[in-house]
Amino acid sequence: LITMSSHHWLLAWLGLELNTLSILPLIIKAHHPRATEAATKYFLIQATAAALILFSSTLNAWQTGHWSITNPSSPAATTTITIAIMLKLGLAPIHAWYPEVIQGSTMNTALILSTWQKLAPLTLLYLMKNNLPNNLILTIGALSILIGGLVGLNQTQTRKIMAFSSIAHMGWLIIAVNMSLDIATMTLALYILFTTAMFTSFNITTTKTLMDLGVAWSQSPILLLTMLITLLSMGGLPPLTGFAPKWLILTSLCHTKLLMLSALITITSLPSLFFYIRMAYLTTLTTPPNTTNTQHKWRHKMSCPWILSPTMMMALLLLPLTPLMIT
Repeated sequence: LITMSSHHWLLAWLGLELNTLSILPLIIKAHHPRATEAATKYFLIQATAAALILFSSTLNAWQTGHWSITNPSSPAATTTITIAIMLKLGLAPIHAWYPEVIQGSTMNTALILSTWQKLAPLTLLYLMKNNLPNNLILTIGALSILIGGLVGLNQTQTRKIMAFSSIAHMGWLIIAVNMSLDIATMTLALYILFTTAMFTSFNITTTKTLMDLGVAWSQSPILLLTMLITLLSMGGLPPLTGFAPKWLILTSLCHTKLLMLSALITITSLPSLFFYIRMAYLTTLTTPPNTTNTQHKWRHKMSCPWILSPTMMMALLLLPLTPLMIT
């Protein structure tokens, strides 16, 4: 909140540091070697990015005489700060820490890391909109979409799949930041909606791997069906909600004559769509048999939070409201 309300680099840095230190106990809470490893990696990466931001903002204050985030800055400082923010967001090619940290956390902590923890760095990008290095932003965005899709193909852990999905979505989002803040805000809101719906569903059905999806249907067939349609929505298939941000971003790119980039990111988003469809296929493929695994899972009483139903519905059915969301 300090970062979001501040236009001063020192206060923004302070907010980022508080944010990092506050999430560490949540990551390490599981008392497991993987959780300790995830917390250590997260701390080192975030501390490095924060140090880069502090160094660049000090350099900028030395050269320009002000600490304001929104005023024009020196190109070197702006580029370094942009790279530091990309490191905080886990964008390619500096993304390798992100899936490991997500995999080492619990589902709920992974949800916080994938949603709330993105807001402060993105706020800084919003405030720097007029000074951002456009070519760097577009290149990193396209690369993130490509790597998020291709590396995600090889994963069997649902948290890692969601991590690479997040990297690809962040690629779309920073391209949107470069084009239009209205479209970027809508894309961010829908990304948080999809991610919340998916992580909550995985948490309820205790789905940690793709194999677990095969026996999740017996706990709640309706939940599993809506979860699979949400996956297709994340892939951007019409007439689902996920089609809206991709459609608007591609339209905006075409209006600014960036046809090659729009064709490239459309093609590179296909691997992401493939692994979403593969998750849906694996589930439907293994539905009928009453195996021992299925019977054991069926015995566990499932507690479904009230927020999940409206979240799922919004993740699926908001496409007709696109004009309302964009204004």
